[in-house]
Amino acid sequence: MRNVGTVVRGIRTPIIKEGDNLEEIVVNSLLEAQKSEGFKFKNRDVVAITEAVVGISEGNYATVDDVSLDIKNKFDNPEELGIVFPILSRNRFSIILKGIARSTKKLYVQLSFPSDEVGNAILDEEKLDNSKFSLESIITEKEYNENFGDWLHPFTGINMIDFYRELIEKEGCKAEFILSNNANDILKYTNNIITCDIHTRYKTKKNLEMNGAKVLGLYEILNAPVDGSGCNPKYGLLGSNKATEERIKLFPKDGQELVENIQKRLKKLTSCDIEVMVYGDGAFKDPVGKIWELADPVVSPFYTNGLEGTPNEIKLKFVSDNKYPDLRGDELKEAIKNEIKQKDSNLKGKMITQGTTPRRLTDLIGSLCDLTSGSGDKGTPVVFIQGYFDNLSDD
Repeated sequence: MRNVGTVVRGIRTPIIKEGDNLEEIVVNSLLEAQKSEGFKFKNRDVVAITEAVVGISEGNYATVDDVSLDIKNKFDNPEELGIVFPILSRNRFSIILKGIARSTKKLYVQLSFPSDEVGNAILDEEKLDNSKFSLESIITEKEYNENFGDWLHPFTGINMIDFYRELIEKEGCKAEFILSNNANDILKYTNNIITCDIHTRYKTKKNLEMNGAKVLGLYEILNAPVDGSGCNPKYGLLGSNKATEERIKLFPKDGQELVENIQKRLKKLTSCDIEVMVYGDGAFKDPVGKIWELADPVVSPFYTNGLEGTPNEIKLKFVSDNKYPDLRGDELKEAIKNEIKQKDSNLKGKMITQGTTPRRLTDLIGSLCDLTSGSGDKGTPVVFIQGYFDNLSDD
């Protein structure tokens, strides 16, 4: 009898640098792990690679000056710019903000409140509830400082308005901050706008353009090379990270060939059909810090065909409670196994699925991988998953 379901392993690899053969590193690291751990490859195993090492190995970098030059060219050397709904992140946005500030003389920064798009707070919500302001208000920088300016993030100990202001002014650019949840309020200050939201980017840009603004989304900056820089044709600056004080690592752009080549190579070496994906943020939410872990535009930008779709699972406790309330032990287990074996190939909309997780496979597996590899010093940028697609009826 089989007593283990899904098994997840973080795979240690060499430290990956620009120009490394990532395909070879991933495959060799898996084979070394197999030797040391003694597992056997099986059909429908999953190999997942963090987007960071994909972007690093393909050399998809740009500089702050590249960002600045692209903005200057697209806005024709703007005297002033407005940015709408940037996330509050030293790693994700500060390096981008440096490039934006370097491209103009005056910057209006409109922040959403009480938190940004992915849950980073900018003020004390209890103070907001007891103030004269509502979620529909426009809060000026002066009003913010008077009412909420003592706010420090509980995890980082930083007030991001102070942090962003210092960064902007170091670039010789003036800064003015506004808190508002209505993107159109930026038009009270300027008509040259960069929209910085991630998951609502198309709607925000469309609304501003309908009101006469000249608008670029972050996905339209460095969507093509600037003086030989890296780029991402689909996502531009979205999904990027700070590499150094003057260099930015962009979201990977050439990963589809990588995952397909790794799949073919593993098939040749193991005779198994193994799925391969690239993953970034896992799209889970911190219950304490309230941060939604999805600053990337998607969880998985590249994956093999077998990872398309959503789970097709029945809810075991629903079947047990409703269809077999009087069964116990082996008899109950066998009855439920038969239910699984006989389930429809498409259970969408069926009551028997209630309580299962209605998310795409790549999002679910990406969350599992992100939690496994972490973002710190584990040294496991490859995750190997076995048994994910098995169920109770698989012995």
